[in-house]
Amino acid sequence: MSVEKDNKKRLFIGLITGTCVLLCAFLALLWYVPYAGLDSFGAWASWSWGLFIFALIVLVGWGYVGLLTNVVLQRTFPFSQKARGLSVKLFLPLMTILGRVFGLSKRKIRGSFIKVNNELVLSEVGRFDPEKIMILTPHCLQASRCDMRLTYDIDNCKRCGLCTIKGLLELRDKYGVHFHVATGGTIARRLVVQNRPRMIIAIACERDLASGIQDTYPLPVYGVLNERPNGPCLDTQVSLIDVENALRRFIKEDKLPEDVDKNVALTPLTGL
Repeated sequence: MSVEKDNKKRLFIGLITGTCVLLCAFLALLWYVPYAGLDSFGAWASWSWGLFIFALIVLVGWGYVGLLTNVVLQRTFPFSQKARGLSVKLFLPLMTILGRVFGLSKRKIRGSFIKVNNELVLSEVGRFDPEKIMILTPHCLQASRCDMRLTYDIDNCKRCGLCTIKGLLELRDKYGVHFHVATGGTIARRLVVQNRPRMIIAIACERDLASGIQDTYPLPVYGVLNERPNGPCLDTQVSLIDVENALRRFIKEDKLPEDVDKNVALTPLTGL
């Protein structure tokens, strides 16, 4: 498992490096191509345009160095708190395009992005009151044979134990966080607006997690991949231990339940 995690990190580093180089080269080209034509407006126009493009290149390079420092050395680079945003909004789409050129699957690219996002969240985000944390899951965690409507009221669940919804409800009751099931991105965004959490623990596949992280930025999202023994979108599962470890990591220690042994070390959260 550790080898797989290292491979995801190396994949991300390789793609982010290639993306940054290509992006800086494109910005440099934007400066060079119209440079001669700007002379007609005076030397100041060419210099102003050049300085503007140079500032963009510095910004991209700074974000890249900040990401690399955080990912490789597990340290925060000065003024790099926005590095996650640069990765979410700019690098991921370009990484996907670059990865496809080299024959990499979107699933691998998204998996590496989610892992690095989780590590950035772990290094930057503190702890919150339980009511400020929301667990958000897709409806495919619900047993396909179940006809209960959980999207609008999760407490319609009969807790029969046929799926992991029962276990997630028990975690909600134990820790006092919000828990909702969404059937798609539109409903997920509406739930976020309605509940106004400060932290989301999201359970989904690579595609939905990557898009959800993008949609909700700058709200921190810690992703937990679901398990798909029956294929995608059908009777999926999730490790309740992983979810509980995430809850213990992000809830304020003085707000944890009394029966939680705070001296027991958490399973390391490395993100996937």
